[in-house]
Amino acid sequence: MSVEQDRETRRRRTFAIISHPDAGKTTLTEKLLLYGGAIATAGAVKSRKADRSARSDFMEMEQQRGISVSTAVMSFEYNNVAMNLLDTPGHNDFSEDTYRTLTAVDAVLMVIDSTKGVESQTKKLLEVCRLKRTPVITMMNKLDLEGMEPLDLVDNLEKELGMACVPMTWPIGKGREFKGVFDLRRNEVHFYTSSLHHKKNDVETIDLHSERAAQLLGANEVSRLREDVHMLQELTPAMDQSRFNGGQITPVFFGSALNNFGVDSVLNMICDIAPPPGPRETTTRIIEPDEENFTGFVFKIQANMDRNHRDRMAFIRICSGVFTRGMTLHHVRTGKDTIIRNAITFLARNRNLVETAYPGDIIGIPNHGTIRIGDTFTQGEKLQITGIPSFAPELFRRARLKDPLKAKALSKGLEQVCEEGAAQLFRPISGSDYIIGALGELQFQVIASRLENEYRVNADFETIPRNVCRWIIGDDATKKQIIDRYAYDLFMDGSGNLCILADNLFRCNQIADKFPEVTLARTMEQL
Repeated sequence: MSVEQDRETRRRRTFAIISHPDAGKTTLTEKLLLYGGAIATAGAVKSRKADRSARSDFMEMEQQRGISVSTAVMSFEYNNVAMNLLDTPGHNDFSEDTYRTLTAVDAVLMVIDSTKGVESQTKKLLEVCRLKRTPVITMMNKLDLEGMEPLDLVDNLEKELGMACVPMTWPIGKGREFKGVFDLRRNEVHFYTSSLHHKKNDVETIDLHSERAAQLLGANEVSRLREDVHMLQELTPAMDQSRFNGGQITPVFFGSALNNFGVDSVLNMICDIAPPPGPRETTTRIIEPDEENFTGFVFKIQANMDRNHRDRMAFIRICSGVFTRGMTLHHVRTGKDTIIRNAITFLARNRNLVETAYPGDIIGIPNHGTIRIGDTFTQGEKLQITGIPSFAPELFRRARLKDPLKAKALSKGLEQVCEEGAAQLFRPISGSDYIIGALGELQFQVIASRLENEYRVNADFETIPRNVCRWIIGDDATKKQIIDRYAYDLFMDGSGNLCILADNLFRCNQIADKFPEVTLARTMEQL
């Protein structure tokens, strides 16, 4: 490994932002970009009067509703640290996209709504982090609103998520009485001022024991704050890098993303303690980031990021080596070599050609239908990254086309949208229907909206008597016997895998009893 590769790898921080819907995740993403100098003015995510929508929300439906339904990738520099930020969907219906995104990051920034505490989706997402031992930094958001007491928030976080909390800042008041935070690392008071115009605001930094602090806070408030700080120093664990790296403790910050308060403290913490790119598991060995040869894997595919070009982009997380423009990469699944001349980096839908990229970076390469989620690219070695699953859908709908002349466009649209992984496309063994499987109802609305806006196809989705999906894993001879006997219930997914879509588990159990040598799987590893 060259000195330059080592230096560039060590200064990378690749992290995702996760939260329950409406906790302020996308707003925080905007403000991280603002503080990182990537944008001059942040867009208000929910304001219908704002002249800007969130930079990370590039779909028309996202911009209209003020929600994120697709992972956005953004790269920027902050204090000479190369940041790769992934803004994930908060809505539960799109959790599968978030799960896959978490395989591509080295740390997570978790946003908690201080008015509500830990919510259901946060618990599910943190379970994934715990399984992968992903380090987590926590921001208690919306301190400018009336919410839970700070100690109750910390206690709630520890009980619900099973992680020890290490407060890095501590709030002074809340809601209308919110005056700022005390920085426990630097023994400073950061005074809060509301930023109404979505500009970066100034923070006054004053020593807790100074006369200025007493003047601004009052003697009683300063005395109470000193007691809180003393208690925290006595009762909370010390910040330990190894325990943080193992996902056992989480540093906690308090602030208001909407008003830009506390954002810089979070960014500085990411620079200071978030780990640089680490090793990745494959089916045969561990990939180390300091290896000379390039390896990377596809964790996301997005169609029509630029509707003018009707493009499809495969997002690749670089695991080792150095990518240079024009290099030849081996597509392991297909066995083909490809010269990559037009890889790009992202600031949401804005893009730049990549000349050089290092471990931890996310690059996009054009996909003409041959690349799938989970694919690995190397410089010749046959490796396969593990741990990128597809989950069995829970809802199934039949696509119904309103204009028969648009059948070809419907086929193209469904195939391209579903290859992104947010929903799954199934075709019956006997028949020509397009069946969409999803985890939630909102996904069908998103697909219908995208078909209309991006493919000029007017379609809706009708309910079908299918409630259970299982992938059939076994040898080809046994699969043929199953097809001959149960063809009505059998389908092929978008990757050509055989599966059963049944109206209940009884049908699945019939096949399992009749053919014990096969496995009926609820998840399918993306191999």
